[in-house]
Amino acid sequence: MRLKDKVAIVTGGAQGLGMEMAKLFANEGAKVIAVDMNKLTYEHKNVDGFELNVTDTDACKSFFDTILDKYGKIDILVNNAGITRDAMTRKMTDEQWDLVIDVNLKGVFNLVRHIGPYMAQNDGGSIINISSVVGEYGNIGQANYSATKAGLIGLTKTWAKEFARKGVPVRVNAIAPGYIMTDILKTVPQDLLDKFAKMTMLKRLGQPEEIAKVALFLASDDASYVTGHTLSANGGMRL
Repeated sequence: MRLKDKVAIVTGGAQGLGMEMAKLFANEGAKVIAVDMNKLTYEHKNVDGFELNVTDTDACKSFFDTILDKYGKIDILVNNAGITRDAMTRKMTDEQWDLVIDVNLKGVFNLVRHIGPYMAQNDGGSIINISSVVGEYGNIGQANYSATKAGLIGLTKTWAKEFARKGVPVRVNAIAPGYIMTDILKTVPQDLLDKFAKMTMLKRLGQPEEIAKVALFLASDDASYVTGHTLSANGGMRL
């Protein structure tokens, strides 16, 4: 019960990585608010769903106020919500660029602008930003996505400094997953999946629950001396 009596927010929590993190956090004793544009695809007694568009600035402020009023505190925030709109740079439209920037970068800022200062003025907390191996190394056809995921690494380092500057234990870290077998990846042809697997030192793709366990570590007191760090969970893909 490493998160006993904690209140955790997980964005993009309806399915995929967010679902695995929400359920694992709940199993470890947290009360979890799984935020998403869609309804939850699962049930858990310690997970409450909340429909929210993280690009809506006013809605995010209202959400922050609602959570404090209902649950009394916020101990953990996982910024997992994200989208892709892939295209080569010469073909990428303004709409594709703007939408990915809004969801993946501004959506994170919209919540942290309230929750980070709140943690800094109270008893601290843990913020976890879900970046990507693409944010560390780039990828052809994903200029918008890689820009946002690299941006999250910069924000992680900035917020780790900013919110702890008065001595309050606010920890801010990032996870940069490699290729993980979520539902989206299951639509990729098997020959490409095999190619991706061979690029890793472990010769396999990751499972969502493996990333959830990394998030649990960073959310818990087990990582009490870890902040400003990007943990690359990619099976040794870029060694």
